[in-house]
Amino acid sequence: MLTVHRRLTAGPVLRTGTAAPYRGLVEAAGESHVVRTELTGPIAGELRARRGALLSIAHLTDLHVTDVESPARFEFLNRFAGDARFKELLTMQRPQEALNAHAIAAMVRAVTAIDAAPVSGSPLDLVAMTGDAIDNAQGNELATFMSLFDGGMVSPGSGGPDFEGVQAPGWPDEIFWKPDGGAYGRDKFRLAYGFPLVPGLLERGLASFEAPGLRLPWIGCHGNHEELCQGVGVVTPDLALAMVAGHKPIALEDGFDRATALELFVARPQAFMSGPTLAVTPDAARKPAGMHGFVESHFRPSARPDGHGFTPANRRDGTAYYVHDTRSVRLITLDTACRGGGADGRIGREQVDWLEQRLAEVHATYIDARGQTVRTSNENRLVVILSHHPLFTLSNHRAHDNVQADDLRRLLHRFQNVVLWLNGHIHMNLIQPHANRSGIAVGFWEVTTSSLVDWPSQGRLVEIFDAGSGRLAIACTMIDHDGLADPGAVVTPQELAGLHRQLAANDPLAGMASPRSGTAADRNVVLTLPAPFPLPR
Repeated sequence: MLTVHRRLTAGPVLRTGTAAPYRGLVEAAGESHVVRTELTGPIAGELRARRGALLSIAHLTDLHVTDVESPARFEFLNRFAGDARFKELLTMQRPQEALNAHAIAAMVRAVTAIDAAPVSGSPLDLVAMTGDAIDNAQGNELATFMSLFDGGMVSPGSGGPDFEGVQAPGWPDEIFWKPDGGAYGRDKFRLAYGFPLVPGLLERGLASFEAPGLRLPWIGCHGNHEELCQGVGVVTPDLALAMVAGHKPIALEDGFDRATALELFVARPQAFMSGPTLAVTPDAARKPAGMHGFVESHFRPSARPDGHGFTPANRRDGTAYYVHDTRSVRLITLDTACRGGGADGRIGREQVDWLEQRLAEVHATYIDARGQTVRTSNENRLVVILSHHPLFTLSNHRAHDNVQADDLRRLLHRFQNVVLWLNGHIHMNLIQPHANRSGIAVGFWEVTTSSLVDWPSQGRLVEIFDAGSGRLAIACTMIDHDGLADPGAVVTPQELAGLHRQLAANDPLAGMASPRSGTAADRNVVLTLPAPFPLPR
């Protein structure tokens, strides 16, 4: 099994004679932790955890459980990858996505196998999932995700007994990788990028299997792909009907106005089904999940914690933001998906007012909106913000009451116990300090973790601990799932997960050649800042 102390890197060329070689992966020594001190200045001496971690969690994000046979996916839009007018709509299809469930199961096994966090030595407290657990806002995708995380029968396929999707050998489009070979000759991925033939892969990858689930408590989060078609388009009544129906689009209609593509997809994605279609098997399980269905799915009898963080108020009000308290830390999960459509995030005034109240409850001292110091009888707790979207993407203009990112940052800077913001969405490892130039808070760290669906197909361990001398430290360590670096015959669950990662690494749009991995300073790091109050023992 791969551990947090190892990493995967490019291996040998496995296929030759193509425009771009297809590479395998090999295990290598893990990266050492980079100490980042932008919020403290230089630190003398070694940083060590005193008395274990105040919080130790696994951060997973952007799993993208995908119904690869859904009629309401628009994979053919990948033809427009070089057209800026379609940029926000892509990527619509990945060569590895039929194996997503196996990659997620491999990450669940890897997290479950971690006995102690690598820096503090503490056991993990919980798993934090920060949105886009599913890909296309569908109920069957949501059911698959819940079985993967809570345990149960996982059924990645949909529709009829035969595979009916763009990777089928007879599908009339060779821009997609066909693992069984194509009826019309070599597909683009085999011809240009050296992708292999793997006969029977789709049948094995989409077969039902039993998942043990996480043994740790876990908390959820609402992302744009839980809310919107392909994370961008509003799920209209017409689109909801098309999801469960039997016609799948394969191209745009003649005369389509490409200049209006994005806003048309945002408002009426069903308009992209007006061109030629193929008949597929209808499936009622593909119905839209909706906000109510998303929240309600987390309230299983075996859920730990109850509702996986979501509350009775969320069920009643149709909201998805909440508080979860641990021994020493308050976790505040925000809902940043824009119901008006578009991939970028937003946060409305009502939610920001709620956030300010929840912050005040765990501060003995803070700065109010007028710049005045407020002293309370409240007990201090460290605060970690969780959301799907990073701060800089909270710019969706389709929401009329969107609070600007700079205003939200200024709010957080008034509360000195906010030390960390965890998020995903951009499918990239990125760590940013948000220094405060005024008031009593020095600022906070924002840690964005890459996606499991795309390269580098990782999660992240996060440990917050007392580093002594009035310092707080946040250790971040990348986690590889237990899929095999060499997928071999691609038969066993670990081999299927290993091929998923290998395919992701070779994806010409989002693979090893892309910036998804981030720099060394965005992966294994120790982030420092002054302790905002005397830390609990």
